[in-house]
Amino acid sequence: MTETKTAERRIFSGVKPSGHLTLGNYLGAVRRWVQEDQHRADALFCVVDLHALTVEHDPARVRRLTRQAATLLLASGLDPELCTLFVQSHVDEHTRLSYLMECTATDGEMRRMIQYKEKSARERAGGGSVRLSLLTYPALMAADILVYGTHEVPVGEDQTQHVELARDLAQRFNQRYGPVFTVPRAVNPRVSARVMDLQDPTSKMGKSHAETAGIVYLLDEPDVVRKKVMRAVTDSGTEVRYDRTEQPGVANLLDILASCTDGKPEVLAEEFSSYGALKGATAEAVLEVLRPLQARHAELCADPSYVDGVLRAGAERARGLARPRVDEAYAAVGLLPPA
Repeated sequence: MTETKTAERRIFSGVKPSGHLTLGNYLGAVRRWVQEDQHRADALFCVVDLHALTVEHDPARVRRLTRQAATLLLASGLDPELCTLFVQSHVDEHTRLSYLMECTATDGEMRRMIQYKEKSARERAGGGSVRLSLLTYPALMAADILVYGTHEVPVGEDQTQHVELARDLAQRFNQRYGPVFTVPRAVNPRVSARVMDLQDPTSKMGKSHAETAGIVYLLDEPDVVRKKVMRAVTDSGTEVRYDRTEQPGVANLLDILASCTDGKPEVLAEEFSSYGALKGATAEAVLEVLRPLQARHAELCADPSYVDGVLRAGAERARGLARPRVDEAYAAVGLLPPA
C-alpha cells in the first residue's frame, strides 16, 4: 500500500549519465522511484551529469546520455505532476554548495571512499591519470543531497558510504556555523533487486562496463535481450535452486524473474526442471517489463519539446528550493553577500 504523501519529507536521488541505463538500474532503483517514492514524499530526481566528468569522457556522448536518461526516467513512469525531474548542471546551487562541502570535509575522508580507491586504481592500471574531481566528487554528492533539505536518499549499498559522508558533513557544518542543513539518511530498498551481470553473476550489472554481453540495456531490441538472457552463464549441475553462493548464475536469473513478476525466487525455482526453461521464462518476463517502457520512450523522443519543458520546469523548482539554503550557508561561513 502506498504511504500517505507528506511535504514534510523530502527525497532526493539521481542517476549518472556515464552509460546507457540498464535493467539493473530500473529494477534496483528507478521502479521504486516510480511506484513508491514519488507518491509518498516531495521527491526530486536528478540526472547528475557533473559526476560524469570525473573520468575521461566524450562531451557529445555525455550530452546525449543525459537527455536519454531523463527521457527514460519519464518513460519509466516518473510523473512531473508528482515529482521534480531535472539535470544537475542546470541548477548552479549544486556547484556553489560543493565548494563549501570541500571546505568542510577532510582529505582523509575523501581518500577513504571505497569508490575512489577502486576507480583511481582502475585509471592508473589503464595508464591514465586520476582527475582531482574523482577524489572530491563525494563533496559534490553531499551538496546534491543537502542543498534540498533532503531527509531520505534511496540508494544501493554501494552508495551508502557517500550518504554517510553527507550526514557527517551536515552535522559538522551545523556544529561550526549554525543549523543550516537537514541531516539525511540513506534508505536501502526493503526488497532490493540485485541484478548481476549475466556473464559474470558475481558482479553488478553496471552501465559503464566495457564488456556488454551480460548487460541488458533498457533500449535493447527484443532479439538482443532474448539472446543475452539465453546465453547467461549458469552453473555446474542441472538442478534449478536458489543459492547465491553455490549457484550465482541461476540465482541471478531467479532474482531477475522474481523482480519482473513480483514473485519469490525460492518459490520460482521449484517451477523449473532445466536451465533452458528458466532462461526462456526470464527472457519473456524481461521483455514484458521493457515493452511499455520502450514504447513510451519512442513517444517522448518524437516530442522533444515536452522533455525540454519538464527539465526546464524541474530546474526552476529545484533552484527555488536550493537557493535560499545555499545563501544561508554562504552567510553562515562568513561570505559577504553581494551588494
